[in-house]
Amino acid sequence: LHSPMPGKILRVEATAGQRVEAGEPLVVLEAMKMEHTISAPRSGVVASVNITPGDQVEANQLLAVLNP
Repeated sequence: LHSPMPGKILRVEATAGQRVEAGEPLVVLEAMKMEHTISAPRSGVVASVNITPGDQVEANQLLAVLNP
């Protein structure tokens, strides 16, 4: 999963090893004074989470890896 835009990570809802369903919220990003929820595009297992709350991220930065 990549960041759709630059912003600040507010919350990380998933942890490595966690099984998630399609549409489940994984990360909440603050950008342009709005909160944007980044959800799982498909069901799978979170392989890694590469960010923590408070991190500033760039557009297209890798946030997490989701394996089928």
